[in-house]
Amino acid sequence: MVMKTVAAGLAGSLLLATAAFAAESTTTTTIKSETTAASYAGDWRGSKLIGVKVYNNNNENVGSIDDMLVDKSGAVKGVVIGVGGFLGMGEHLVAVSFDQIKFSDQPVQASTASSAPATGTTTATTPPASTTTTGAATGTSSSSMSSSKSRWYPDHAMINATKDQLKSMPEFKYSE
Repeated sequence: MVMKTVAAGLAGSLLLATAAFAAESTTTTTIKSETTAASYAGDWRGSKLIGVKVYNNNNENVGSIDDMLVDKSGAVKGVVIGVGGFLGMGEHLVAVSFDQIKFSDQPVQASTASSAPATGTTTATTPPASTTTTGAATGTSSSSMSSSKSRWYPDHAMINATKDQLKSMPEFKYSE
């Protein structure tokens, strides 16, 4: 009697196991990865946008991107910019709409030595229009990158505001 129960249990286990393997194999074969790295060419990684320096129209460094605010559908709605401070101390966080920020793949064109990075020493004050992109409307950005390398992040961001104007904005605080 015990042998019949053990045999029935073993047969039942084999039937369940084959059904489970069959169900698993049909699930894994229906999922296909149709996207490749090439289909994301020119896109930027969100993690790499954090820390990107923000300049105003006079090529003065006004802060850096501290965070990005995304809605439930995945569209970027706002950017948190850290203004002022030293090594994170005394930094004033402000949130601005994503469409107020323009991104550029080209290095900042320095007009003075103290307000821009050491790279880019030409006298032009703004990057070429063909390489500047905005996040207006859909929250996505596209780029016509003229260089052959894709860094997955822009060189810098630009905003039409001075450091004092940003500091006078209400401070952004994360709710708990």
